[in-house]
Amino acid sequence: MAAGLRDRSVVPAVAGLIAGYVGYTLLAVAGLVVIVASSPTTLTALTVAGAAYLMWLGWGVLSRPAVLSASGASGVPGGTDASGALSGSGASDASGRSTEAMASSRWRIALKGAGISGLNPKALLLYFSLFPQFIRPSDGWPVAAQTGLLGTLHMAACAVVYLGVGVLARTVLTTRPSAARVVTRVSGAMMLGIGGLLLVERLANT
Repeated sequence: MAAGLRDRSVVPAVAGLIAGYVGYTLLAVAGLVVIVASSPTTLTALTVAGAAYLMWLGWGVLSRPAVLSASGASGVPGGTDASGALSGSGASDASGRSTEAMASSRWRIALKGAGISGLNPKALLLYFSLFPQFIRPSDGWPVAAQTGLLGTLHMAACAVVYLGVGVLARTVLTTRPSAARVVTRVSGAMMLGIGGLLLVERLANT
């Protein structure tokens, strides 16, 4: 949702989230997910890291809520003429800096998404506890192939949902800047709350 409000495209955020699940799918296909999930120490470390990272991101969203700016009001440096058009070498330099900044920002968004899903212990438990119920070794398909197919279906479903949420958030809130601010603050608070609950839940079970 925050990515949908801050940028025209939610693809970098969604790609990052799915990239984290790719790592779990590869672990599952290799059979390592069972080893990782059965280790209390590893699960605790993963939970603490994921919860701390989620709370850090939540605080960032809460303290700097995303707001939609008017189209074209980017504040790009460089001289403007009477009509407001960028002129001379300033236009070229500004365009270059703007493109580089946008690319860098999208990479950061993708990395944040990968961190959120890649450090999510619930995703690990999903692959460990839910997927085996749908795997049939006697059907003739290799277990690795069945696991890979389930992982691919999960990632496809997540991509559709995440894209829908991001696009819908931007579409619905485009004309409601105050509502966009409220939604992102609520999202940040929820991230802090979920991170805190993950910590409490895991530490209570150790």
